[in-house]
Amino acid sequence: MSVSYVEREHADELTHSFYDDAEERFEMLLNIFKVFGHTPKLGAIFTESVMEMLQDAELPWVTKELLILKATHRNECQYCVVQHEAVSQRLGISAEKIAALDVALLDLTVQIGVDANRVPKSLWDRLHEHYSEAQLVEAVYVITQYIAISKFGDALGVVLEPVFLGGEPILHVDHPG
Repeated sequence: MSVSYVEREHADELTHSFYDDAEERFEMLLNIFKVFGHTPKLGAIFTESVMEMLQDAELPWVTKELLILKATHRNECQYCVVQHEAVSQRLGISAEKIAALDVALLDLTVQIGVDANRVPKSLWDRLHEHYSEAQLVEAVYVITQYIAISKFGDALGVVLEPVFLGGEPILHVDHPG
């Protein structure tokens, strides 16, 4: 880990507030939130943004989880992948569906990760056949935010919480040795 976590007993009032919000939504205080204890205003914004992003809106939460899994797997963020596999399974997404991430929105996720400036017209045409523009805006927002979140967590060396250890991940992340 590159920075320390701010544990509850050392947190100020603002930090406690966003910790409470995060814990209410995610049923535990994740380490990714604890690094924001050093910058509680950013932590509050981050927590609110993530909570809003993971609501059913233009796209259902289940679809967003698949996008998050693809984006974070492509970024080799095992922390994110393992957590969001657990969330996906709790939402009823089968292991087979998680392993077979191959629909047009997921193709868009890969393309954004490779080169967001060169999304082919043929892919946009496929997307427009099945999704409204509002859904596409929401999808791109979720994809790009989780690419950033995975890089943020990895850069700071955020460690996977013990509750997520011990299970066999569906999507493996191969880190260069």
